[in-house]
Amino acid sequence: MKTRLLACLSVVFATTLGLPVTAADLPNIIIIYADDVGYGDLGCYGATAIDTPNLDRMAKEGVRFTSAYATASTCTPSRYSLLTGEYAFRNQNAKILPGNAPLIIDTEKPTLASMLKSVGYSTALVGKWHLGLGFADRPLDWNDDITPGPRELGFEYSFHMAATGDRVPTVYIEDGKIVNLDPNDPVSVSYEHPIGSDPTGLSHPHLLRNQADEQHAKTIVDRTSRIGYMSGGVSARWTDEEMPDTFLGKAIDFIHDNTAGPFFLFYAVHENHVPRVPHPRFLGSSGLGVRGDAVVQMDWGIGRILEELEELGIAENTLIVFSSDNGPVLYDGYYDGAIEQNGDHKPAGPWRGGKYSAWEGGTRMPFITWWPAKIQPSRSDALVSQVDLMASLAELTGAKIPAGHAQDSEALMDVLLGKSDQGRPSLVQQGVDIKAIRAGDWKFVPPGRVRNRGGVGIITNDIIPKPGALYFLPEDPSEQNNLARAYPEKVKELSALLSKTLDDVEAFKTQPDGLGGAVEN
Repeated sequence: MKTRLLACLSVVFATTLGLPVTAADLPNIIIIYADDVGYGDLGCYGATAIDTPNLDRMAKEGVRFTSAYATASTCTPSRYSLLTGEYAFRNQNAKILPGNAPLIIDTEKPTLASMLKSVGYSTALVGKWHLGLGFADRPLDWNDDITPGPRELGFEYSFHMAATGDRVPTVYIEDGKIVNLDPNDPVSVSYEHPIGSDPTGLSHPHLLRNQADEQHAKTIVDRTSRIGYMSGGVSARWTDEEMPDTFLGKAIDFIHDNTAGPFFLFYAVHENHVPRVPHPRFLGSSGLGVRGDAVVQMDWGIGRILEELEELGIAENTLIVFSSDNGPVLYDGYYDGAIEQNGDHKPAGPWRGGKYSAWEGGTRMPFITWWPAKIQPSRSDALVSQVDLMASLAELTGAKIPAGHAQDSEALMDVLLGKSDQGRPSLVQQGVDIKAIRAGDWKFVPPGRVRNRGGVGIITNDIIPKPGALYFLPEDPSEQNNLARAYPEKVKELSALLSKTLDDVEAFKTQPDGLGGAVEN
């Protein structure tokens, strides 16, 4: 591998910063991708009930962005966009997936991992996947080689869950194989009908640590009921409270094994997605119950990553990007006290809405870049999107993106390094029900339904009448003052800009008025 690495690096050149890219120039790259962590959940973004000293340190030493976005307010679409450089609505299958869904990224499509691999990076995925596994035209055999998956998309090493913690199968998959699987106890998975004899949340609610809604009340694993049914694989099933340490250990192992660099690690942590089961050493570490405790736990793990980089002497030449896949949610299927213990905490910060919605709280994310050798501490109000990471990292490393791919990604490396405040002019925000657009300081939401997760078990729908809703965000961060009738020309301008992005997408044309459904969570 080292021979291949040196051969690749010897011929790689780019114009980034006006300098040729050589082996010494290429940084290690770590993307730390949180799950359901909101803009206001970190101390450096205003949280007072949750301590996040390590992320606060990164923000103090790096660039803290105030107008950075995930492309969607749910996880699968956002992950699709980050890895492919295109808006998820270009792929009609890029929606919240069941745990047994087939792979939704064409293996011929370049990804962030395959692109960086092409210029000599060692690549790894550790953590949450949720982009499907296997082929669409045949059932997946969980007990054999699980393919296609991360390997076929450029990840040389992978240790991950299939989907989410609240979905079966509740097993780890390492390089295409279920970890610790007993061949005499094969895994079976169904999202259509009960299988096996395992108790469920509906049949055995007394076995649960937290009661759940009906969707989450299927097969019980580790005293928590899940979405979907599973049988077998008892020796391979994870323990929820050990998951963060397990993923962290694999991430650190990969870093240790690749100190000669350059390496790319996509570290997709599970905090603070449901079920929230922090390790006992973090229980009570926040003032917000298990939801806040999970964020503290995540921050501690990030601190361990920083410590390892420094001990290995490679921190100076490592670029870390931290963000989250979508906005926050308190109740999301499990009665874990998140609403009751939230107090005055504002998980979305000053923004309206959260997970599932096209309001700002659904897609405006905490976003921090940290690279001691290259970044001077600053705050940036530049408009950036996670979809821009592919073109930006291509710009940094001299990698090539084949024509016709990553068409929504903009090369903004100078912005990410804090050397420019000229971000992208506009971006699309995809909610479960509708797509909105932000251009400059203005935000336009077309007529339709904007879904929100309200209190326990409550889903609210904000109905936007014609001609839509227009907001001037600097003066109205909570999107309460609709200026559409006062500024009809601005409505016309942004509506046309949104339509221009969407009109040529067949997946959008099949959903009248931009409305579409998705499984909750």
